[in-house]
Amino acid sequence: MSGVSRHYVLAAGGTGGHLIPAFALATELEARGHHVALITDDRGNRLPGKPHTLVSHVLPAGRFGKNPLLWPKAAEAVFEGKRMALRLFESFQPSAVIGFGGYPALPALWAATSAGVPSVIHEQNAVLGRVNRLLAGRVDAIATSYREVDRLASKYAGKVQLVGNPVRAEVLALRDQPFPAFSQEGLLRVLVTGGSQGASVLSAVVPDGLAMLPPALRSRLQVTQQCRAEDIDAVRARYAGHEIPAELGTYFEDMAARLADSHLFIGRAGASTIAELTAVGRPAILVPLPIATDDHQAANTREVCALGGARMIRQDRFTPVELAKQIQAIAMNPETLATAAHAAWNCGYPGAASDLADLVEGFGGAPLMDVIQVAREVSATGQEQVA
Repeated sequence: MSGVSRHYVLAAGGTGGHLIPAFALATELEARGHHVALITDDRGNRLPGKPHTLVSHVLPAGRFGKNPLLWPKAAEAVFEGKRMALRLFESFQPSAVIGFGGYPALPALWAATSAGVPSVIHEQNAVLGRVNRLLAGRVDAIATSYREVDRLASKYAGKVQLVGNPVRAEVLALRDQPFPAFSQEGLLRVLVTGGSQGASVLSAVVPDGLAMLPPALRSRLQVTQQCRAEDIDAVRARYAGHEIPAELGTYFEDMAARLADSHLFIGRAGASTIAELTAVGRPAILVPLPIATDDHQAANTREVCALGGARMIRQDRFTPVELAKQIQAIAMNPETLATAAHAAWNCGYPGAASDLADLVEGFGGAPLMDVIQVAREVSATGQEQVA
């Protein structure tokens, strides 16, 4: 693309799953000389990892839950969010608005399509989310993270582009590092997480499952596990009882470094988790969150499991016996583990942020309008006047 600076607005819900790819795109667009603003909610505004140059705007965004009595209030919030977004667009003059799902993205994308501003939605999961389904018919392009996306109508195929799910730069930097050496005598480093707050089911099952491994494998375990605060003491006691060395915490700031050192991951199957595992190339035992909307976490596992990079266990079958069985299948033999790591690596999309930025740059003003906009910006600095 040209070196012309443009303005873009990113809109995303307040969870890491929505915001991590938004942050990655913001970093890429800013590196290309563009100006980027973020629309989110209060949670998103507090989420760690936001680029320090990214200006965020908190807009009202009603959530339409199961109680219809609350829908009028939610609709009122969406309308107010739309009005606020339109006012932002008047001053910021975006070339395009990019939505990453979540209810806070709805008023911003609705404002964009109403005002004739080009719009793109990015879907992180293998099932098109509710807000993105509402917007799919109105936006100019749909960026996907998987080749197969459920609930994405075939009539929109012409505006679908597979780009992958952008990940954090510190994780992507690990992609070209070799898989940690693993032999019949070496340590087997296992990383266990259940999302930002851990998962109690992992705390209940994983220690006992690891204890059921054959002695030759169990004696070489080194575990790092993220737990809920209320579970951590019981988990520590369980590992101590099994004589398995384990480092436990409620939050690890250096998660990228821990992922780099790990041989095997055990945890949920959120979009960002899958994207990071495949970016780095780490085998996994995945336990999809059973209450995830449209069972999207199970759908997220299809591609990596089909290619041999991971194994999926439904939570109702996630027992110590089943976990031990699946770990043996993937990690008992060093060659099997290395093959699984390579299969996971092959599922990664290392160019996701760049490819999404290329797609976004394809929308915006004509070259003449770009020149006018640049001239206006230069004039505002007092360095040059428009003729």
